[in-house]
Amino acid sequence: MLDHTHTDWKARAATLSFRGQAFINGRFVDAASGDTFDSVNPATGAVLTQVARGDAEDINRAVAAGRAAFEDGRWSRMAPGDRKAVLLKLADLIRDNLEEMALLDSLDMGKLVTDAATIDAPGSAHFFQWYAEAIDKLYDEVAPTGPGDLALVSRVPLGVVGAVTPWNFPLDMATWKAAAALAAGNSVVLKPAEQSPLSALRLAELATEAGVPDGVFNVVPGFGDTAGRALGLHMDVDCLAFTGSTAIGKMFMQYSGQSNLKQVWPETGGKSPNLVFADCDDLETAADMAAFGIFFNQGEVCSANSRLYVERSIKDVFVEKLIARAQAMQPGDPLDPASKMGAIVDEKQTQGIMRFVEDGKKTANLVAGGKRVTVEGKGCFVQPTIFDDVAHEDPLARDEIFGPVLSVIAFDSEEQAVRMANDSVYGLAASVWTDNLSRACRVSERLMAGTVSVNTVDALSAMTPFGGMKQSGFGRDLSLHSLEKYTALKTTWIKYRA
Repeated sequence: MLDHTHTDWKARAATLSFRGQAFINGRFVDAASGDTFDSVNPATGAVLTQVARGDAEDINRAVAAGRAAFEDGRWSRMAPGDRKAVLLKLADLIRDNLEEMALLDSLDMGKLVTDAATIDAPGSAHFFQWYAEAIDKLYDEVAPTGPGDLALVSRVPLGVVGAVTPWNFPLDMATWKAAAALAAGNSVVLKPAEQSPLSALRLAELATEAGVPDGVFNVVPGFGDTAGRALGLHMDVDCLAFTGSTAIGKMFMQYSGQSNLKQVWPETGGKSPNLVFADCDDLETAADMAAFGIFFNQGEVCSANSRLYVERSIKDVFVEKLIARAQAMQPGDPLDPASKMGAIVDEKQTQGIMRFVEDGKKTANLVAGGKRVTVEGKGCFVQPTIFDDVAHEDPLARDEIFGPVLSVIAFDSEEQAVRMANDSVYGLAASVWTDNLSRACRVSERLMAGTVSVNTVDALSAMTPFGGMKQSGFGRDLSLHSLEKYTALKTTWIKYRA
């Protein structure tokens, strides 16, 4: 793997050109209205480029292109081995353009470019490769009928898949939806978050270069109340995959009922608990990972471990360890490899985080951070922030802040810890720290979360499903199970002469 810590990212950024048009039917086009909006670098406030402001007409064009491509079979009926070869080529192209893809996400939404270059972009290439390799290894079924009957059960693509993705992992989230949907043989219309559309547009261009036929992968940038709503209400979209807030996920469920009853697969909010028991011997690693679990990507992670439950006998010692780690993770220029945290995505999100912080100062004990800062006098930056002695009913412990704010709550028993951890409308992820195997199994079994990580945080792999329970949504990204969202089971029953 390349050592990107020595890349002159600022010099590399100066060489970039940005494509801001929509990508429909294999080519870049202006929005039908001609309207645009600014793509802004949150670390500096500089305008990167003008982006096409897609609306219902652009969604109509993209869906029509996707439907035509699906119906004529240029992708949906392509031999599995041929689809595999195309997606493998796309994975290689992402790797070939890795620094560019990393910079697009860093400049667009403020994340550390080194994270984008070592985690996000390589991960996206890996996921495309993984699903490409799966295409020709999936078998259909023959039902156990009696003589004279042959019942074939096939998994078939749905048609046109709409995808609406968030701004916190722009390339990764686009990949999680598109790789599986494309591997299954669908056409895709992607609406990236308006805060971070640039890597999705470049991905579509690379997909065409890899050999994805025109019309199969379309990207329409725009705003949720226009382009997103149009996609959710569209009568010719067969399925919609969404990652974002719970409130917007509920809106897409309503859009389905108001239109064609399309399948909707929401992965929505989270307020993930991290339980640290006194029988965890390695508190240094637990503290390292607790800090990572909330401060990575500026806390802009749906599964961020934002609720920290610590057994009372070790709580004060553990909090001191966390304070030291927070102090060492101050935000800086996202293009500087020495920076430990990047910028918050935009002014609106920054102000929302700070409202939680200011309210929290009245109800809990602020022990680290708590300030909005600038870098070279510019940007949307928030210090890593820790509140101790948080009441379980405090908004700090109940609401998804989506920023670098950790709430610490003491517990006295395993039963109390599990009860508080489960007392949430969310159920996306959870972590448990203990050296007691029985406790690890017992607590993991009882936690209501899509993923429970034991002696680590936010465990993730292409091989394992990712998704939530309760108001964190349903359906799963990643693993072979994600293909279930983008396919239907079709029975073909043949009666023959026995």
